[in-house]
Amino acid sequence: MALREMVSTEYKNAFLQEYTEQPLREGQVRVRAEFAAVKHGTEYAMFRGVDPHIGNRFDTEYNLFIPRDKTPYFMRPGNMFVGRVCELGGGVTSLKLGDRIAGYGSVRQTYAIDAESALIPPEHMTWKEAVCYDPAQFALGGIRDAQVRLGDKVAVFGLGAIGMIAAQMAKLAGASLVIVCDPVRKRRDAALANGADIAIDPENEDAGLRIKQLTDKRGADAIIEASGIYKAMQAAIRGIAYSCNIAVVGWYHECHGGLDFGYEAHFNRPNLIFSRACSEPDLKYPNWSFNRICETCWDMLSKGLIKCDNIVDPVVPFEDGAEAYMAIERSAEDSIKLGVTFYNER
Repeated sequence: MALREMVSTEYKNAFLQEYTEQPLREGQVRVRAEFAAVKHGTEYAMFRGVDPHIGNRFDTEYNLFIPRDKTPYFMRPGNMFVGRVCELGGGVTSLKLGDRIAGYGSVRQTYAIDAESALIPPEHMTWKEAVCYDPAQFALGGIRDAQVRLGDKVAVFGLGAIGMIAAQMAKLAGASLVIVCDPVRKRRDAALANGADIAIDPENEDAGLRIKQLTDKRGADAIIEASGIYKAMQAAIRGIAYSCNIAVVGWYHECHGGLDFGYEAHFNRPNLIFSRACSEPDLKYPNWSFNRICETCWDMLSKGLIKCDNIVDPVVPFEDGAEAYMAIERSAEDSIKLGVTFYNER
């Protein structure tokens, strides 16, 4: 049977194409996919052709982007997978055939990965919990950067996987009130089912004013802005308490309206903290690092502390994966985090 993977060779278009497996290297294992999931934020920036890495390279010495000649566009959509080991490379003793593992990878039927990089889900861990490992890292980074504390009233803007998980983490951190904000009803309902207290539809309410009304006019003690939408940032600045923190988790692009610092910004004086869990060193280094964030998230997911069942939604057969991926670009109303199942390929 020919093996296939999801690829994109032009912006906003994805399809399945065949590929040929390469021999395993020393220390690698081959995994047959059972489930996979995509990442709707930074991954989609590449898919839409607005990622800053297109035509630029990030210089780690200067810490800024340097223009470069554009290279031919090609990407493999997808973020994480869960599957079973089907072949062992030389020197592998930590895994055996049939072991269930999780890891990073695009949407394809098989993976060749270093055995030492494999994540080993406990038996009770669901595949949806496993593929939420990546968004959980950035949700936790946002919670920590916003300095959410016991008793705080917290708002979360943008209910993709990161925002959905951040809302739950705010509750776990001891927030007395968690307000979520997203124009998609499906996402608001899912967040409420997972423990959020109040949901705001920013298309029909003044989100900043509503947050102030819900917090005795003080505003939110901390805000996680996970949408990457400038209108949401404006609402967050309106809704934040004086001199409190807004963790900017969403991946923004060039501003074409929706943000005006001439209104509440100089009056509420928020601390805008641009949050990226994997940017080292961590703000609390050396006590905290990206590795510690990753370990903490895997532990929380392993213990079932984060509800993920309604976050990975919809779940489609691999055969329909490319069409479902493109549908997210056309309309986000039906999705939170796209999952793919390979069971129909057996």
